[in-house]
Amino acid sequence: MKELPGKRGRKNKYYTHVQPRLEEIAYWCRDGLTEEEICKRLGVSLTSFAEYKKQFPELTDTLKTNREIADYRVENSLYLRALGYEYEEETWEEYELDQPLLKDDGTIQRTELRLTKKVKKKQAPDVTAQIFWLKNRRPDKWRDKQDVEHSGTVKNEIDLSGLSIEELRKLANSDE
Repeated sequence: MKELPGKRGRKNKYYTHVQPRLEEIAYWCRDGLTEEEICKRLGVSLTSFAEYKKQFPELTDTLKTNREIADYRVENSLYLRALGYEYEEETWEEYELDQPLLKDDGTIQRTELRLTKKVKKKQAPDVTAQIFWLKNRRPDKWRDKQDVEHSGTVKNEIDLSGLSIEELRKLANSDE
């Protein structure tokens, strides 16, 4: 990057710290890292990163696309959790080898992992996930606060006109 005559200040780190690592940034977004965490890994400030997003559409596109992928994964997991699902659980155990093996790196391998059991399991639907889903997807029907409208009038049938001011004060201050 050429420096413009008369322009002072720090050089832009986008071309050295960010652009060459766009693929890594994409992975980090899919893993759910925040922009602050991404900035720390890149060695750039959050302020500079915000400027880079304004100046370089490729960065903005990378962030947006890969965050959406992460969001879809979480949404899908929540959906499966709410409905319940089946999965296969595998058990691996370590076994001694009859004959030790000499590996390419010069180390000796004396054991190996072997698959010993596969079990189909069911995850029951999760009521908390269902509530969360419904409150967010159908707030008109599932929110905690319900709006209730009252039509008509409220009448006070008690006649207090015959009481003195002293008696009214006593009533107002009583715990009954």
